[in-house]
Amino acid sequence: MNLHDMTASAGAWILENGHRTLLTVTGGRFPKKMLGMQTLELHTVGRKSGQRRSTMLTAPVYEPDRIVVVASKGGHSDHPDWFKNLVAQPDVEVTVDDVTTEWTAHHADSAEKAALWPTIVKANPGYDGYQQRTDRDIPVVILRPRA
Repeated sequence: MNLHDMTASAGAWILENGHRTLLTVTGGRFPKKMLGMQTLELHTVGRKSGQRRSTMLTAPVYEPDRIVVVASKGGHSDHPDWFKNLVAQPDVEVTVDDVTTEWTAHHADSAEKAALWPTIVKANPGYDGYQQRTDRDIPVVILRPRA
């Protein structure tokens, strides 16, 4: 692992676990948003373990019938585990404000990502920097309510 990947991994871990700690300490009241984006907890099924896995994320697009999340991992050279898990099992759950709902994940194709990318970087310009710092194409994931 190179220095950039170590820094990206550490930063992603601090953001996720710091956010989770703040939610726990404040009884789920703070922070509801980070950098103007909706915060949420994504629940996937581990592709190897079969166990439920939970990850704190922000959504640059958060609508009743669509949530968009970005598998940036701070610009790390490898995809985050939560993304690998939902590729293997696209049925996921999302918790917002202590309410958990069922969603189906879809890895955006290049045209979908191109259409969403301006909105994503408007919500958080950091995503553009993450994409510039890595050779991998950072995945964009579209979640739709499960019927």
